[in-house]
Amino acid sequence: MLLENQNTEGATAKALEEQTSKIPSDLFLYASLAAMGTSLTLKCLGKSHNALFVGQWAAPFLLLGIYNKLVKQSGHDSEDKS
Repeated sequence: MLLENQNTEGATAKALEEQTSKIPSDLFLYASLAAMGTSLTLKCLGKSHNALFVGQWAAPFLLLGIYNKLVKQSGHDSEDKS
């Protein structure tokens, strides 16, 4: 028995995907590397609290990059494309 997906994307998700697909995927990688570099610099300057705060930005930037890549490859629901 084959189950079909009855769910479709809402208007907010469609609008978000439309905008995020315009952003180059490399931007998120560079932002992550910049966060790590800034964190290292702050740590070397003795600002440990700020270094930890900025260093935690790297993972969300990479996750946003993955989301961006998935949106570019998959886009909206297949039902919406047809």
